[in-house]
Amino acid sequence: MSRPPALYGLVFRFVLSRLDPERAHHLAMRVIRALPVAGPLVRALTRPDPSLAVRALGLEFASPFGVAAGFDKDAHGIRGLGVLGFGHVEVGTVTALAQPGNPRPRLFRLIPDRAVINRMGFNNAGAEAIAPRLRREAGRRIRPVIGVNIGKSRAVAVDDAIADYLTSARLLAPHADYLVVNVSSPNTPGLRGLQELDRLEPLLDAVRDAAGTVPVLVKIAPDLTDEQTRRIAGLVVRLGLAGVVATNTTLSREGLVTSRDAVAAAGEGGLSGAPLATRSLELLRVLRTELPDEVCIVSVGGVESAADVAERLAAGATLVQGYTAFLYQGPGWARRVNRGLKAALRKGTDLS
Repeated sequence: MSRPPALYGLVFRFVLSRLDPERAHHLAMRVIRALPVAGPLVRALTRPDPSLAVRALGLEFASPFGVAAGFDKDAHGIRGLGVLGFGHVEVGTVTALAQPGNPRPRLFRLIPDRAVINRMGFNNAGAEAIAPRLRREAGRRIRPVIGVNIGKSRAVAVDDAIADYLTSARLLAPHADYLVVNVSSPNTPGLRGLQELDRLEPLLDAVRDAAGTVPVLVKIAPDLTDEQTRRIAGLVVRLGLAGVVATNTTLSREGLVTSRDAVAAAGEGGLSGAPLATRSLELLRVLRTELPDEVCIVSVGGVESAADVAERLAAGATLVQGYTAFLYQGPGWARRVNRGLKAALRKGTDLS
């Protein structure tokens, strides 16, 4: 467990934790969007050390540590998140059709578990609106690597999912450094059924072709069995995809410290944060055993500290992402993770 600085801890305890989580997120995004104004000054303090640079997906990452999809749904905070020290930002999930998502409240903190339950429902402005923003951001000289996570529009039937994903892929891939096919969110009806191989193979095959030279990865759920994960890994190799993002949020509520009443009050949705760490690491090891070294694995789920990132890299991850701990750790989180990774390198720890 990594503790936030005392000042942020006080702000979180007495201010942010008393705000509706979604409102707190929007306030944070306003600050992040404003950061590029002070970019050179802040970047001097947060820039990852050159020793952390990694090459993956044919791209140069300033750090292996990035922001998972869900934080910047509409591509408004890419540069600000880069200023904070993240090596890449995965935008989205973006759908072909603009959609408001599920009714509020839909985001709930489980503070004793350093976790979150969400049932956001892919709220986003839609691929057509987001594409011009991505084009502007992709054209900037100083920026993090930009991934784009795409999902199925809620109004579209599962049987029509391929055409829906292709709309997003064609609009967004030209402005993305890599593309992620999300078939694992628990908050869109029928979506996780697309992880079944008979549905997944034609979907991934079509998106890969539509993306052209842009690397395509698939994001999977932690609730898959090891055997299901192995079969998806085999499909990734067979189709020549660039990699796997593991994992999304979980439907499980096992082992939580938060009271049962509080968990029940939060209701349905995907659980993210510290409780997901063990399963995420387990599936990472399964995938690394099944996938060739050149296939990228992005490990996400329960990552809180530099030690967590180093553990994922040592277990075979190519890149590592975080999200939920950002809420609990504050704006200096990426900087602290990168500094911790640099210290590990100085001690001779192998982060490859």
